[in-house]
Amino acid sequence: MSRNDALRASRLRVGWRSIEAAATALTRHGRQLLDDAHFTVSPRTWRRWEGPQPGWPLEETALVLHDALGKWPEDLGFTTPPGWIRPEHHEETTVQQQSFLAVTAAALVPGPTAQQAVDPALVGYFQSQLEGHYRADMLLGPHDLIGTLGPQYQLIDKLTRSATGETRRGLLRVGAAYAALVGWLYQDAGDLSAAAFWRGITQEIALRARDPHLVGYAMVNSAQVRTDLGDGAGVVDLCEAALDDDRVVPKIRVMAMQQQAHGASLLPKTRGRAEVDRLIDEADRLLPQVNDDLPWGNACRRTPGYLEVQRATCYGRLGLGAEASDLWSQVLDVVPATARRDRGVYMARHATAAATAREPEQAVEIARDVAVIALETGSARMRRELDTLERAMRPWQDAPVGRDLAEALAPVTEGS
Repeated sequence: MSRNDALRASRLRVGWRSIEAAATALTRHGRQLLDDAHFTVSPRTWRRWEGPQPGWPLEETALVLHDALGKWPEDLGFTTPPGWIRPEHHEETTVQQQSFLAVTAAALVPGPTAQQAVDPALVGYFQSQLEGHYRADMLLGPHDLIGTLGPQYQLIDKLTRSATGETRRGLLRVGAAYAALVGWLYQDAGDLSAAAFWRGITQEIALRARDPHLVGYAMVNSAQVRTDLGDGAGVVDLCEAALDDDRVVPKIRVMAMQQQAHGASLLPKTRGRAEVDRLIDEADRLLPQVNDDLPWGNACRRTPGYLEVQRATCYGRLGLGAEASDLWSQVLDVVPATARRDRGVYMARHATAAATAREPEQAVEIARDVAVIALETGSARMRRELDTLERAMRPWQDAPVGRDLAEALAPVTEGS
């Protein structure tokens, strides 16, 4: 990069159209914030900040930049020095760790526990609760549910330690489904470390239950995390392992094939689209055979246009903007308004596809609606998609349409 585009974009987002205006505005802001009449940032200093070697501002200047632009220097393109810890970072990390530890403790309760009689009907009870949790996830988002599911998992684990026979296996199966949902919630919240932990718990319980369908489901869940980590080879490995077991129900095979398509879209592009289409088409032929009564993994039946969502996402990742944009238009016609978070993610991907297809005005129009949903739901997935959109729109960052995008996304980016 020949300049610091991150700082420049933030400057334009708050309406500082020139370097001179930015230096004057930050000087005024700093003097008010610090109550220091001598605080000064010169145009020459700001020009260096937007250059290829911006260096690192003084600590008090870092505080002023954060207060004025809503971001710390490391998020504004500055060169982070060794040992820098932003003032609120320790507090944020402590809160996140406490939240994670509170929920994770549910999976790490030392045993044995006091023995108790376990009614087999409890398996059905927890299964019925699971469907409600899936619906709540669509309506509420991850943050409000993580703390609810942890104690429920802990109760299931406690009962499993006392149960025997088929009741024990039933509790193991439903416990794996709960662990998988907690893993998904953490993944949607953007905490991939916690997500990977709970995916591992899911895999362990599935193996203990000796349930081939659940083992396959757990492997596909792990592949989802590898997709978010950009590890195409890891995705393919896990999905191929799930497909190797001929005993698994068609639903697991559909899930594995579509996730493997995501893995293919992350690998070198020599066979990217052909492999994506092959896997999605094969899954589509198998979809009518999905008729099991398993309470988990039913997105392929519940989500309108499920497989075309996956195809469009893969096309976007492959840089096929026009093809992806056309697919997203079709998909969004059938996605209900109640699926607000999923709809927001799909719209953000649609906007990126439009930008890739060199339709920046359409991208900005879509992004305005996505920003509203992102603020309402707090979905980290949606914010990541908007980051991708911003990168796709860089060719127009100096044009009016680029400034329109910065204005549309400002409430999201400033609060992130």
